[in-house]
Amino acid sequence: MDAPKLSKVEHIKENSRYLRGTLEEELQQGTPAFSEDNAVVLKAHGMYQQHDRDIRGQKVHSIMIRWRIPAGQISAEQYLVLDDLATRYANNTIRLTTRETIQFHGLVKGEVKSMLQEIHKALITSQGACGDVVRNVTACPAPFKSRAHAQVTEYARQISEHFISRGKAYAEIWLDGEKLDLSEPAEEIEPFYGKTYLPRKFKIALAYPGDNCLDIFTNDLGIVAILEGEALKGFNILVGGGLGMNHTQPETFPRLSDPLGFVEPEQLLPVAEQVIAVYRDNGDRANRKHSRIKYLINDWGIDRFRSEVEARLGYQLAPSAPLPPFEPHLHLGWHNQGDGRWFFGLSIENGRIQDTESMKLKTALAEIARKFQPRFAITASQDLLITNLPPEAQIPIETILHAHGVRLPRELSLVQLHSIACVALPTCSLAITEGERALPGLVDQLEEELKRLGLQDEPITVRMTGCPNGCARPYVADIGLVGRSLNKYTIFLGGRIDGTRLNKFYKDLVPFQEIIPTLLPLLAHFKETRQPDETFGDFCVRVGFDQLQALQPL
Repeated sequence: MDAPKLSKVEHIKENSRYLRGTLEEELQQGTPAFSEDNAVVLKAHGMYQQHDRDIRGQKVHSIMIRWRIPAGQISAEQYLVLDDLATRYANNTIRLTTRETIQFHGLVKGEVKSMLQEIHKALITSQGACGDVVRNVTACPAPFKSRAHAQVTEYARQISEHFISRGKAYAEIWLDGEKLDLSEPAEEIEPFYGKTYLPRKFKIALAYPGDNCLDIFTNDLGIVAILEGEALKGFNILVGGGLGMNHTQPETFPRLSDPLGFVEPEQLLPVAEQVIAVYRDNGDRANRKHSRIKYLINDWGIDRFRSEVEARLGYQLAPSAPLPPFEPHLHLGWHNQGDGRWFFGLSIENGRIQDTESMKLKTALAEIARKFQPRFAITASQDLLITNLPPEAQIPIETILHAHGVRLPRELSLVQLHSIACVALPTCSLAITEGERALPGLVDQLEEELKRLGLQDEPITVRMTGCPNGCARPYVADIGLVGRSLNKYTIFLGGRIDGTRLNKFYKDLVPFQEIIPTLLPLLAHFKETRQPDETFGDFCVRVGFDQLQALQPL
């Protein structure tokens, strides 16, 4: 039987000379954009080539760069470097992502190298933040001072370091590093990834028991801490989550992960390596829309996948340990860290830190960083935790925020606190509709309707993406809004706020201006017929979609 034909991207990776391509040569040219093949290679360096889709008739290219920030943890000094570079090189905004990291948009090709050399001094890199490798490793960002919490954060850092590319292309091209002899065998240059790296991106997250602030079940590899008293006993391993899909290809779908087994702390890295190695060696390299690990596990079944991992390990995995129920913590507002210091969780609408006429958020955060020298932690909900603060900092920090027009979490509606949107237009090449530019106005409308119905105290999750790839995790929300065609969305309903259930298709091709009118009859029926303590997502599942459809006006 003939081997399947490899995708174009696989050929580009194989011929890229370990992610070098001809990037260095093109940097010497005065052209505003990289070639198509080099734009593919560029992703493994943490960058996407984009163009402004608001400008018709021509392509004005720019670079989006994403940083690798394990567990979302940065110091005040690093934050101030990022703030300065965003002003000088990007579009004067900092964007927090759902992978607990930061993106810059609007960079000019010819300035990228200078910026990377500057940020390298602050011990931040973009290497491996995109591309077919292990991406930024996320973990519960709340800095509660327990030994187990500290260990989970440290394991996130170790995993991130373990799976970063060993090739020297990044250092050679961007940091003027020493040239590598490419005649060495692959196992010397890239001992784990090889010449073609992974079939697709790979996302890893580490959760604390009972706290699903990460949507742990949506990751390729989920790692959940198991405690015995206050001590870290080990981890439950989850595999095969992922949310990307395609509207017109039913063989693509969102999927939550399956339990693989329990591992002791010293087993974690070896087991993670073999999980990824099984995927590396067996994932689909012909059809990139079928190449994530979720499709391998869906095709094989979890038992076959577990057997393959165990065969490589040389031992059997223990059964998964029991877990307490998960809760959807946002970690907003003031919290005692447990060591005499405090942290403050600040809601950032769609993760965009910028200065506008009405709100100088970027200026306020830079002032806080300089004055209090805190640490910062980025959450998977695109929010920011300002950590390691003395108790007496509470009033001064709130004063700074208010002086710059920034509202505190207690001054925002629950629906806004629980809303997420992706970047979408104008820069994302995959976007079909608006995302972060449209959701704030829709949330404002929804706030008014929920207040009118007496549902303002309901934590309803609303997530919007400009395409079905699901970067804002819409498929686990109470209400998922996914770009379908120009200014029209597919509505999904019935996820769980704790991230443990996928929602389902409800209505297709809904114009943006009709989203609220479409939801109102359902919300009114929820108000009238809900059971005690029932969430909106649970209500949708209990009532059934046929009955929900019957509520729509003819």
